[in-house]
Amino acid sequence: MNVKDSLELYIHIPFCVKKCAYCDFLSFPAEEADRLRYTEALKREITARAEEAGDRRVTSIFFGGGTPTVLPAEELVRILTLVKEYYQVEEDAEITLEANPGTVSEAGFVKLRRGGFNRLSFGLQSTRAAELALLGRIHSYGDFLEALDGAKKAGFVNISADLMFALPGQDRRSFAESLQRVGALELTHISAYSLILEEGTPLYARRDSLSFPSEEEYAGMYEDCAAILSAYGFSRYEISNYEKEGFACRHNTGYWTGIPYLGLGLGASSYTGDCRFRNTRSMAAYLERAAKPALLKEDVQLLTEEDAMSEYMILGLRLAEGVSITEFARRFGREFDEIFGAAAERYLRTGFMERTKDRIRLTDKGFPVSNYILADFMP
Repeated sequence: MNVKDSLELYIHIPFCVKKCAYCDFLSFPAEEADRLRYTEALKREITARAEEAGDRRVTSIFFGGGTPTVLPAEELVRILTLVKEYYQVEEDAEITLEANPGTVSEAGFVKLRRGGFNRLSFGLQSTRAAELALLGRIHSYGDFLEALDGAKKAGFVNISADLMFALPGQDRRSFAESLQRVGALELTHISAYSLILEEGTPLYARRDSLSFPSEEEYAGMYEDCAAILSAYGFSRYEISNYEKEGFACRHNTGYWTGIPYLGLGLGASSYTGDCRFRNTRSMAAYLERAAKPALLKEDVQLLTEEDAMSEYMILGLRLAEGVSITEFARRFGREFDEIFGAAAERYLRTGFMERTKDRIRLTDKGFPVSNYILADFMP
């Protein structure tokens, strides 16, 4: 299917039980009445924006947050059912739900699976009690194991877990322990992200009193991700993501390969192919304007050709397979070497990138310093 004929949907559920110490996402606790008002507004937006999707085929749907599983399973299924009623959802579409251990029972997982969800993404972050407490997580590792067991019994096969590293007080040994524990659980996908201190979060406020891993330890932890997880059958397909064969996250891969997406819900971002925008972050405004999507749009950015070429490189180079030089020329009518040849040559000479007949990609040496490399492909 042509990229322009495809569409992904992101549905934002901003609620959580308690804000984590590192989190700067658009999320917050809310009373049941407020959650109900929001979901009703979300349904109005879903129906009102169906016209924007047209006859494009929806290949993936991602419910993110916040903690979507704060909502009852029945409500999540109702939202998904409405989406399928108004959008052209492919029969084999990947439909992911982010879940926080401890917020869903086995009975809830059964309802979600029967209701059409076919992929779960658990926010685990660590298997160690002290690290979970530091991060402000509401669950234990035992809660995660119990939730995982319930999900599998309910029929979920495609299950991912998130881990974080470079945490205060963490070393390679303790992170390796989490990797080994999670790698042995017969999951299909693992995401491993380094902690980023975001201004305004509790962890940021405590930064001067905490001891963080050195750059050398950080690099070692990153290398351990690929080395340890490969022993359990996982391969790295993106900077921070590891799959069992055939289980790469189709939704996120769509982001990295330029598939247009529609963001539904408070603060959700959208990409049309030549334009980016997001919904208002004001709950009052969202509740009032949900049925009039044009009034929700903020931060509208029309992409120039230069922007589009840079995005193609910056997002595509996140993938282990890199980017296609032929596809670059097809999309933009320009030769890759004319635009980015000089930038690429610096990293090809130093071994941070490699080039085949049609593809250019980061090497194992380049992945740990990808942020520095990708900056050279910005407009």
